[in-house]
Amino acid sequence: MNDYLARRDSEWNGPIFEWLGLKVDCIDKHQPNTDARRNAYNADITYGTNNEFGFDYLRDNMAREPEELVQRGHHYAMVDEVDSVLIDEARTPLIISGPIPRGDEHEFYDLKPRIAKVVEAQKKLVNQYLNDAKKLLAEGQDKDGGIALFRAHRAMPKYKPLIKVLSEMGMKNVLQKTENYFLADNKKLMPEADAPLYFVIEEKDNSVQLTDKGTDLITGEGEDPKFFILPEIGVELNKIEKNLSLPAEERLKKKEDLIREYTTKSQRIHSVNQLLKAYTLFEKDTEYIIVDGKVKIVDEQTGRVLDGRRYSDGLHQAIEAKENVKVEDATQTYATITLQNYFRMYHKLAGMTGTAVTEAGELWDIYKLDVVTIPTNKPMTRQDKDDLVYKTMREKFNAVVEEIVKLTQEGRPVLVGTTSVEISELVSRMLQIRKIKHQVLNAKQHQREAEIVAEAGKPGTVTIATNMAGRGTDIKLTAESKAAGGLAIIGTERHESRRVDRQLRGRSGRQGDPGSSQFYVSLEDNLMRLFMPERIARIMDRLGLKEGEVISHSMVTSSIERAQKKVEENNFGIRKRLLEYDNVMNSQREVIYKRRRNALHGERLQLDILTMLYDTCDEIVASGKAGESLENFKLNILSVLGFDFTLSQEDFTKLDQAVITDRLYDQALTHYEHKNKAAADKSYPIVLDVYKTRGGTFKDILVPFTDGIKQIGVAADLKKCVDSHNGELIKSMEKMITLAIIDQNWKEHLRDMDDLKQSVQNAVYEQKDPLLIYKFEGFEAFKRFIAKVNEETISFLMKADIPVREADQVQEARQFKRQKLSEKKEESRSLLQGGGSQPSAAPRQVEEKVMPVKSEKVAGRNDKVTVQYQDGRVEKDVKYKKVEDDIKAGKCIVIEG
Repeated sequence: MNDYLARRDSEWNGPIFEWLGLKVDCIDKHQPNTDARRNAYNADITYGTNNEFGFDYLRDNMAREPEELVQRGHHYAMVDEVDSVLIDEARTPLIISGPIPRGDEHEFYDLKPRIAKVVEAQKKLVNQYLNDAKKLLAEGQDKDGGIALFRAHRAMPKYKPLIKVLSEMGMKNVLQKTENYFLADNKKLMPEADAPLYFVIEEKDNSVQLTDKGTDLITGEGEDPKFFILPEIGVELNKIEKNLSLPAEERLKKKEDLIREYTTKSQRIHSVNQLLKAYTLFEKDTEYIIVDGKVKIVDEQTGRVLDGRRYSDGLHQAIEAKENVKVEDATQTYATITLQNYFRMYHKLAGMTGTAVTEAGELWDIYKLDVVTIPTNKPMTRQDKDDLVYKTMREKFNAVVEEIVKLTQEGRPVLVGTTSVEISELVSRMLQIRKIKHQVLNAKQHQREAEIVAEAGKPGTVTIATNMAGRGTDIKLTAESKAAGGLAIIGTERHESRRVDRQLRGRSGRQGDPGSSQFYVSLEDNLMRLFMPERIARIMDRLGLKEGEVISHSMVTSSIERAQKKVEENNFGIRKRLLEYDNVMNSQREVIYKRRRNALHGERLQLDILTMLYDTCDEIVASGKAGESLENFKLNILSVLGFDFTLSQEDFTKLDQAVITDRLYDQALTHYEHKNKAAADKSYPIVLDVYKTRGGTFKDILVPFTDGIKQIGVAADLKKCVDSHNGELIKSMEKMITLAIIDQNWKEHLRDMDDLKQSVQNAVYEQKDPLLIYKFEGFEAFKRFIAKVNEETISFLMKADIPVREADQVQEARQFKRQKLSEKKEESRSLLQGGGSQPSAAPRQVEEKVMPVKSEKVAGRNDKVTVQYQDGRVEKDVKYKKVEDDIKAGKCIVIEG
């Protein structure tokens, strides 16, 4: 659950296990990527938090040396509070990310005033609709009054005056009838209802959409009216292509301008949508809090701060702009996995919790885990009372405070459960007015959890807590508290998950102790607003619930539980869908991580390289045969493989594809082996010189390899290089280049897959299943990714050469080694949900796109220079003016002769 419990349990249980001859350790006591953490994994029993286990797996799959790995195999996992870990937290993937180029450029501050303006305008509109609705309904004009009420609800469903109006008798039914009218016939009339609004909020889907009226409002006077409207890129490109009156160069320029405009506008529209979400769907002290000038997310299930975790897709930056705190740079994903897929890697999985029965179906469906109910040690004597339902939130909280006063006078300890930081602080203020001494335990005071829980069982003690209270810790009652009736639980609101309510109830009545639990509900609560059955709304209206009156009946309690069950089923559907999407990524992750492990350990690396070489040859021959041009075919071989292939036109036309592939593969392999031997021989005297002069101080050396376009530093063991006549250097070169190219392309592929997931959602409008399209397109994208990795790796390996000429240019590898992933837990978790406030929390890009040993001299037009072309070809002592055009076009660069 959290690092406090992981450390505590390892310390409590450790002595027993160690007495039995077993070694015990806890990963949360040690920094990532350290020997201490590696030793913790080597213990017989390893304690740790779920997130850290997942992050260590991702870090291991970004390691550059086998010595950096910390985890062993995934054999047996035992999960405490299994429902919280495998179900509640399973919705959030673990993501390690890092800074992207130009990631500090964002428009949130610039666009913020426009969004503030449109939100203010919508608020005025909602007030007007509410007044119209009350007036029209009072005059008996139910249809027009219902439309006004429905528009107010579509505009701002969380607006407090609207919630108050809807709690009045009959209003909920009027809204329901109007909504049914607009939902009929596949929402055919919905645009008519939404037309006068600036934006529309779908609260159940957690989405918000600007209308045409809203777009017009945020477009400034004198500005392009299409400033926030995307061009029809396909249609526009087609128009430019067909406009033959323009020269080819002009057409190309216009296409580039259009694509640039499309990219800029799509980014701008995305930023606007995220700002709109931040302003309308995310409330301070409910979804997040501000601590030390940073926006910190509060977990809706546990009430704890998700330290460093960030919302993805620019939403976190939008909230930062809204709250006037520093907007952090954008980031890109380096590695990701869901907790579901991480824990499914274990051969055996088990867990324990007090509240798994309601989720038995999901635990079997996803993890194939059976739920077994174990009877309580002592008979349970806690009294669970029926819910008390009030009309308004104000009445409910007044009743809660009165009950707390009564219970403290009886000498009973009281635990008040709240669903958000805001409500916990509201109840606290009400108790301060009544001069009732109390403690508050929420996301802002979570460091004091153990201390507050330790005091919570004393007579007359009042503890106000979000859902975090006491998971994994017991509230111990004193003898006086037991005599007075035990711990009294007061729930100020029903949570959307029955398990969370049961966790709160379960704080009382432990080990046969006396106690009671009571939930207070109002018709204005989120659960009641969104999911209360129409039947209950009609019954409430018939009963004519007046101000100050309360309903308490088992039928109401069971209806609320049915509403919760409906929400749970919906959430299960979301989690299952997320897993189905991640399963596509998981199969790809397994393939690429296996290949990466082969390179890391050197196992099968030679075989992988030979396979890549053959596949690349096959691709080149296939495209050459399809193009039917021998010249282009040979040029492609020169560009990718870096040598001239001898083949006659007759053989090219007549021979079968497989025969040409075999011939090309044989010649490529011979060329590769000769080139490697030449590179090893050429650099051996330099390496030997370094060993003789600096062998006592150097263990590893860094040797730069270049293919003429980019340069990669290769670290190798100096002594092994000398002993093997540079055979070790060639092996290290193959390993480092394979890893670097896999890592670089994998990051780009992850971004492509994220974009694909967003784009396929539009398939629902065509009555197609987005998941099926995602699977098909994802498979095609992965094939392209593998082909690209193969080609880039082989191309670099075939052309790789060492530009270093002197022994004193060779440097010690330690200075250049990639920085280890030594981020703290908070920082590493900041990479959840695509965030990452600390650029240092992610590894640097492995591949440095540096030109090979570029000359610093400024050449005159008649000066003789040496140039190197992109295909690796070097031309010496040519006049600058002859190659000037090629240099300007980026086809070649001037290098030191």
